[in-house]
Amino acid sequence: MRIDRLQKEYEIQVRWIAFPLHPETPEEGLPLEELFAGRNIDINKARERLRQVARELNLPLGDRKMTFNSRLAQELGKWAESKGAGDKFHRAVFSAYFVEGLNIGKVDELVRLSKSLGLPEEEAREVLKSRRYKGEVDSDWNYCYAQGITAVPTFAIDHQKAVGFQPYEALEQLLKMKGIKKRI
Repeated sequence: MRIDRLQKEYEIQVRWIAFPLHPETPEEGLPLEELFAGRNIDINKARERLRQVARELNLPLGDRKMTFNSRLAQELGKWAESKGAGDKFHRAVFSAYFVEGLNIGKVDELVRLSKSLGLPEEEAREVLKSRRYKGEVDSDWNYCYAQGITAVPTFAIDHQKAVGFQPYEALEQLLKMKGIKKRI
């Protein structure tokens, strides 16, 4: 991933921020056609663009037809971060969602995913049941609203942003513009 390369080459620290991606999506999910109904979006063109980016980055990508509510995955991600496994968890969720087409809005699916990463199964279930990290995700969502962040991925430094799938060079230019130094 581009962010991995940037972290290797530049003195940056990545912080994942939860984004309110279609929070109205019900737990059982929605077909993409239904999600985008009435909007001026060519779903097939958007899918092809996503496939193209995945090929460029050598990332696996399934042929998903559904979207699922990511709120609980975001809350569990905050917990995984507190356990030092945030990056690993986020990548596993992306794979579950974009490659396998799994419903990341289901508690049992998220607990299974956590367990597969070596995280404590019962603690994961308790975190989801109690909504222990709800406030942290709410805070992230409020930050996104306040900063005018409307799409993912968004790479931000101070008030400068690169929105959407950007070429490595565009992200690198943002770092240079902000005076971020290369690692020695």
